[in-house]
Amino acid sequence: MKPTLIVLAAGIGSRYGGMKQLDPVGPGGELLIEYSIYDALQSGFERVVFLINRAIEEPFRDRVGHHIERCCDTVYAFQRLDDLPAGVTIPPDRQKPWGTAHAVWTCRHLVDSPFAVINADDFYGRSAYGSISQHLAAAAEDEFGQGRDYRYCMVGYRLADTLTEHGTVARGICTVGPGGTLVNIRERTHIKRWGSGARFTEDGETWIPLPLDTPVSMNAWGFMPSLFAELEARFPLFLVANRDNLLQAEFFVPDVVAELVREGLATVQVLPAQDRWYGVTYREDRPELSRAIQGMIERGIYPSRLWHSRP
Repeated sequence: MKPTLIVLAAGIGSRYGGMKQLDPVGPGGELLIEYSIYDALQSGFERVVFLINRAIEEPFRDRVGHHIERCCDTVYAFQRLDDLPAGVTIPPDRQKPWGTAHAVWTCRHLVDSPFAVINADDFYGRSAYGSISQHLAAAAEDEFGQGRDYRYCMVGYRLADTLTEHGTVARGICTVGPGGTLVNIRERTHIKRWGSGARFTEDGETWIPLPLDTPVSMNAWGFMPSLFAELEARFPLFLVANRDNLLQAEFFVPDVVAELVREGLATVQVLPAQDRWYGVTYREDRPELSRAIQGMIERGIYPSRLWHSRP
């Protein structure tokens, strides 16, 4: 079964200051997201699901879909606050989306094969997609054929290689056990460089140091369709646990994965990143990414015009 790629592109980049998904980074006006999909198609993925916001549907389809729909099966999902498991109600004043785990669950009717999940504003490198694709091929034989535990995966990066000089970032801080399996993951939303290291805060006042070689998740995951049922079952529990903060609380993929690992329902293989990560958390990050892509073009990794020929 060829894997599907889910691209989380619904956010409007509050740190960045605009619709960064539609800002060009390549010499031919290519978007970061286009390089991700090009790499995925080169690595065996055959279908793309874009999770977007209705507010940017028209420009997104015109700017991204125009190229991608000619290369592979392409569909769109829309994250809505009222798309919820049966019997669940939400506060009428809730405005912000429910988070990445809810975003993935939104795609449940469009995916029936092994799948990867990525952010639209992260550059993971081609090897990340190859590693996920290979893992999912082996996991599919187990899960569909023998009914074993969920066998998921994620690409792990060194914290030092994922920081920006322009502000704080959110990262999934990982504990990795023997054999490279995930022991625990905890989302930290305010991490920054500090001297020769890094640190994070939860309350804006107390800062806790983090080693630069800490493995982190950048939301490059490999899952089986079994995840959708788990997300549906756990979302009501998330609402109960956060009943005092239902206007702001978010349902994160790393939190669900951590629960599944703790409960012994899933094993998650941490696939060491072989390429450098780049991102555009802030507008000031974009020139560095553009220079890096130009360097990869000069080394023959990408063509100078990405879509002149089908990947």
